[in-house]
Amino acid sequence: MYLCENKNGRVVSFEVNDNEDGITVGELLKFRGVSRRLIVKLKRAENGISLNGEHVRTIDKAAKGDVVSIFLSDSKALEANSSLSVPVLYEDDDVAVFDKPVNMPVHPSIKHQGDTLGNCFSALYPDLTFRPINRLDRDTSGLCAVAKNAHSANLLQGSIEKVYYAAVCGKLEKSGIIDAPIGRAGESVIRREVRSDGQRAVTEYTIINENDKYTLLRIKLRTGRTHQIRVHFSYIGHPLAGDDFYGGSTEDISVQALHCGELSFISPVTNKAVNVVSPLREDIAALFKG
Repeated sequence: MYLCENKNGRVVSFEVNDNEDGITVGELLKFRGVSRRLIVKLKRAENGISLNGEHVRTIDKAAKGDVVSIFLSDSKALEANSSLSVPVLYEDDDVAVFDKPVNMPVHPSIKHQGDTLGNCFSALYPDLTFRPINRLDRDTSGLCAVAKNAHSANLLQGSIEKVYYAAVCGKLEKSGIIDAPIGRAGESVIRREVRSDGQRAVTEYTIINENDKYTLLRIKLRTGRTHQIRVHFSYIGHPLAGDDFYGGSTEDISVQALHCGELSFISPVTNKAVNVVSPLREDIAALFKG
């Protein structure tokens, strides 16, 4: 795969190899990870798909050495807010990884129209659609990857490895795994709870520090349920410090002690492994000083 930029978007090109000789353009694009939805959109666009520089149909066949190109355009940028400053810890042509602070939503909502990570992204990339790959709660800090085009979003979705760090109330005896289904709590739109008819949820955790009041954990999610970490540790009697919504103490920290500290993925551009690290939030680290 190789890329070409222009003022209206970007062109992603694929050279047909031996194993792809004779297949249709549509089959080639699917094989190269282009989503069905994007293929439909490209078919409707003028010059959305080309073969050796000429417009082509998805049912036409490609031969070894041919170059199939797709044109990616974006026109749905959110309102830009240049007053927001969020560090970008990694960037290439297809993805940017932000180090999101607490008290910042990822997406705009009724209550948050201009103070979100999406608004910050639009200030930096005014011609691009905001496509976050991993989503964080407003008061969860740390790494959030944002794809710069629909094709990269499709390739990255579900393929990013995330590591969280959390301070929970009390002392855990040992590292372990929580395997408990999560569903909505009654009629609440927001609150979740462990319940027998919920969706399976699995959380793996390792103890890395502790004192008389708190335990610092390194956490990997095997599933991705809403509020999974917060619900699971509340369920076992060790809610997150600062998370009063799920029973955590706010005595020493005012917001939930949860931080996405590591992201790992394969770059859609270079096909190389990318590892991004964000240092532990100061208010979480302070719980274990002295």
